[in-house]
Amino acid sequence: MDERQRAFLDELLTTPSPSGFETAGQRVWVDYVDEFADEVRTDDYGNAVAVVEGDGPELAFAGHADEIGLIVSGIDDDGFLRVGRIGGSDRTVTKGQHVEIHADDGVVPGVVGQTAIHLRDDDDDDPEAIDKQHVDVGATSEEDASELVDVGDAVTVTQTLDDLAGTRVAARGMDNRVGTWTAAEALRRAAERDVDATVYAVSTVQEEVGLKGAKMVGFDLDPDAVVAIDVTHAMDSPDVSHDEEYMDLDVDLGGGPVVARGSANHPNVVSAVRAAADEADVPIQLQAAGIRTGTDADAFYTERGGIPSLNLGLPNRYMHTPAEVVDTDDLDAAADLLAAFAERASGRDGFGVDL
Repeated sequence: MDERQRAFLDELLTTPSPSGFETAGQRVWVDYVDEFADEVRTDDYGNAVAVVEGDGPELAFAGHADEIGLIVSGIDDDGFLRVGRIGGSDRTVTKGQHVEIHADDGVVPGVVGQTAIHLRDDDDDDPEAIDKQHVDVGATSEEDASELVDVGDAVTVTQTLDDLAGTRVAARGMDNRVGTWTAAEALRRAAERDVDATVYAVSTVQEEVGLKGAKMVGFDLDPDAVVAIDVTHAMDSPDVSHDEEYMDLDVDLGGGPVVARGSANHPNVVSAVRAAADEADVPIQLQAAGIRTGTDADAFYTERGGIPSLNLGLPNRYMHTPAEVVDTDDLDAAADLLAAFAERASGRDGFGVDL
């Protein structure tokens, strides 16, 4: 990953983009792809599509722009904010965090209240549901707080982005700005190779609240195949218990992108991506998805009578916390893999199964 590519990743990661409030993050993405795409377009909800035109099959590489967060649901008499969830926010990591409320007039700082350990009973250590938690902005009355924020304002944990050892990076919201980075970079690398296929890079909205943007884009775009790029659980850290759900998975951080098999994942797209990985000498990992992927692939593959789809995973530790960890080598490998797939697929006539 060169300096320009890393700057793009950092800008994506430091631009808040909770579901339903993705506009600022989508502007960052559009500005980047506009430098090399033949066309960039957006729809009424902010889904963004960039294309490099070719004469071969139409391939789409899609990540989702939105992150989890909180939303102001009310203001009490003493000026404390009540909050609800945006997406799968984790009640075990919200208390005691510095947050930003994204108000119409700018960012308002606050903290999620946490009772001091000295004042808690031993029975009180289970975290409250998010709708029972509160944000303190320093206001002393409902009137004071209402001058700063409104009900419906989005809330995100205050951003920290840190380089760890080697090529590993920690930040909030890797899920799934790393996917939109990969989609954009795959498009750029496909353009550099002058592939014959028409290649789309897509940055969808509102995945975390039900794959909404992918449904819109899948209907509108109708490509021959789509690869949905999202994070997947890295299973190589001490916090992971192999007796729990998902723990039969064998995914390592830095082990390369993860090709899912089963359910939404079309067998011919899977085979084509695996063949491209072999040919390009890109390391990949495999993952079973017997019922669903839990990603935009689940929406894409049922649009337009069925779009051959694949979920490509990017290993991620500590998902849906403010300290997610990825290895940038996995992101680079995924972008290279998709560019190789586009190059290799240029002569294909679709991906349908033979019966």
